[in-house]
Amino acid sequence: MNHHDQAHLTDPVTLHPRPPFPEQDQDHPGSTEAMDPRPDHGEDTYQGHGLLRERKALVTGGDSGIGRAVCLAFAREGADVVFAHLPEEADEAEETSRLIRQAGRTALAVPCDIRHEDECTGLVEEAMGALGGIDLLVNNAAYQMAQPDGIGAITTEQFDRVMKTNLYGMFWLTKAALAHMPRGGSVINTASVQGYQPSPHLLDYAMTKSAIISFTHNLAQMLAGRGIRANAVAPGPVWTPLIPATMPDPTRFGEQSPLGRPAQPAEMAGAYVFLASDQASYITGEIVNATGGTPLP
Repeated sequence: MNHHDQAHLTDPVTLHPRPPFPEQDQDHPGSTEAMDPRPDHGEDTYQGHGLLRERKALVTGGDSGIGRAVCLAFAREGADVVFAHLPEEADEAEETSRLIRQAGRTALAVPCDIRHEDECTGLVEEAMGALGGIDLLVNNAAYQMAQPDGIGAITTEQFDRVMKTNLYGMFWLTKAALAHMPRGGSVINTASVQGYQPSPHLLDYAMTKSAIISFTHNLAQMLAGRGIRANAVAPGPVWTPLIPATMPDPTRFGEQSPLGRPAQPAEMAGAYVFLASDQASYITGEIVNATGGTPLP
């Protein structure tokens, strides 16, 4: 290999910031602007190749983190995007909308609490109205709250919020969207390394991620005859506003990964694009593990 070739190689160890990070604490749902270092969603780096030309995507949790990176990537690949966000995340959502429009695509941000079935069905109706259809659904929104003191510290209120956001919302949205999804459509769920290797302080959250893996495997078999694929991405640690807003000490976050750092949201986007595209036409029921080297089954 000559020097010219080496100049274009990317070292995944040093590509993005490594812990320790500055001490920081935020109230849920957290703010991208307040994070140090600031997350990278691919604003300056993601280049589209027309892989999702004229596709119609609905993404939950699109205001920040992985969701924002997915919305940006989908738009630069040629998709129009409707995305859901919590009402208190309107400022974050506006930045995602700006990035989608900057790519020359339609953007619609919908305030929505997916813990309620009527809001889920309303979200699908809004997406249908704005896009004229849905052929990509990304169930990405999730809630977690670390409880280092164990199961006794998990209130029923917290348990309900985690289950309703991570599982009920996914179920309701998938059910509603599939009523409109054509052959060639695709459902992509966000699982987690927690679904395989749960951390004790994330007991309830990890439960839901295991369930999402099962749901994805089962849904893929159920939909195969309809020509609709269902897959998931299982990230390892990713530097998003959820981390300083829900973890007791984010200063060492991600250092347990073999790469020694957390992922940036931009590093997840390519997996969603691939699964959504025709390049993955024979891939369904698959979990793409993007964990920075943590071995999973």
